[in-house]
This record gives sequence, C-alpha cells and structure tokens, in this order.
Amino acid sequence: MASIYSCAECNTNLNLQTINLFPSDFYFEAGNKGTLSFAVIDESKFKLQKEDKIRPFFETVNYWGIQRKRIKMKCNRCGYLLGYVYDDGPPLTSTTGQFHMGPSQVIPRDPRFRFKTKALKITTET
Repeated sequence: MASIYSCAECNTNLNLQTINLFPSDFYFEAGNKGTLSFAVIDESKFKLQKEDKIRPFFETVNYWGIQRKRIKMKCNRCGYLLGYVYDDGPPLTSTTGQFHMGPSQVIPRDPRFRFKTKALKITTET
C-alpha cells in the first residue's frame, strides 16, 4: 500500500516516494517533531529558495550558531511553504569530523528534505 503526498493548499501531487521516507524514530540534529523527512525528492515539483538568517539558534544540544543557512521548499504550482532542506542527513563519510569533535557542520552530510505535516495532504492508494 503506497501513500500519495500532495500539497495541502492546491492538492498537487508532489511525487514523494514512501521508500525515501526516514523512519519516525530516526534522530536528526534539527529535530523532527511534526514533520516528515525524505532523503530524495523530485525537484521539478518544488521551488527552492535560499534563506540566510543572522541570529542565534541551537543546532544541537551542545552546539549553537549565529548564521543559519537553509533552503525553503515551496510548491511549484501555488508557492505554499511546504518545509525546509537541512544538511543534517546521514554522513557522507564515516569520520568524526575535524579534530574528532563529533557531529557538526564539519562532517559533509546528505541533504534532508523536511516537510511540515500540516503542509501535506496524505492519502493512501490501494
């Protein structure tokens, strides 16, 4: 049984594959409350807009930063904000980062496409 993920605003099929969905108990540094995270998306269905804010934010429990860079994902048809792209996906390498300081922005990571559950309309196809 597959799920169909559509924009909650205009009901456009976003072509998201359930096989690319991260498990709900998978830990991410930027959190996952009230969201669904995918490893891969069909970028033709989205407008990707860079966001660069200068303000304090917590990246992990023990690390905070001043400059947050992320990418907004909007529906290509109606422009509704669906979520954000973060760079805290699975590590591309098996190292512990520069100076062995643990997980931080030093370790190159895959992107994670994080959708707000309120922005998606999920239906199941039988």
